[in-house]
Amino acid sequence: MNLAMPGKLAGSYKSAAQQARVVTEAWGEEYLFCPACDSNHLSRSAPNRQAIDFVCPQCEEPFQLKSRSTALAAKIVDAGYEAMRKAIVHGHTPNLFALHYDRPGWHVIDLEIVPRFAYSLSAIEKRKPLAPTARRANWVGCNILLGNIPPDARIRMVTAGVVSSTHAVRQQYARLRPLERIKHDARGWTLDVLNIVRSLRRTEFTLQDVYAFETQLARLHPANRHVRDKIRQQLQVLRDMGFLEFHGGGRYRAV
Repeated sequence: MNLAMPGKLAGSYKSAAQQARVVTEAWGEEYLFCPACDSNHLSRSAPNRQAIDFVCPQCEEPFQLKSRSTALAAKIVDAGYEAMRKAIVHGHTPNLFALHYDRPGWHVIDLEIVPRFAYSLSAIEKRKPLAPTARRANWVGCNILLGNIPPDARIRMVTAGVVSSTHAVRQQYARLRPLERIKHDARGWTLDVLNIVRSLRRTEFTLQDVYAFETQLARLHPANRHVRDKIRQQLQVLRDMGFLEFHGGGRYRAV
């Protein structure tokens, strides 16, 4: 993967946003690859495909590219809240490339991908409605909360200018693929519990350690009145997926 971007393309545009879009998408068409199959190239999507910038020519996986010239923050500005909520519920979200690039030099610094099946409703938040006087009066956008996505699902492709191997990226994507078979409401629980397990920042932990987040999970899933039962169930799901080992007596080991 060549991290140098075709900055010369920016010369034809005055708007900084247009410059960034043209340069980053041209670079993506040349160097981005599909993590879901063995295709080493992606195709530009049709102009009328909203929120989708690239499509894999082999497996037809959809991809969206979000780029910024500052470091990737905890939030990424996205489109309409209701559209994103429905996309998560119905399994229509695209895979997300989050790109941090150097603006003066036009080269890639960081790049990660969030698989389309790694979103839960807790990973998005409503923005304030636009003012009644705005062109799109009262329109409500959303932010993608990267901190609410488990680190396992933020697959590093480039880190501080160091490129991860294609094999490692595809291996990590494949490890997460079983999430695709879980319905969105149950998948949300799985992702939220996995995120809590990773937030403990230790390999060995106990059931009581996860119970300590009962209030937080109840807030994320207000319709569920049996949070502890759900925690135990999701720890079993994560064990079956290979993210955890159960050592008996309420003791677990993160893998």
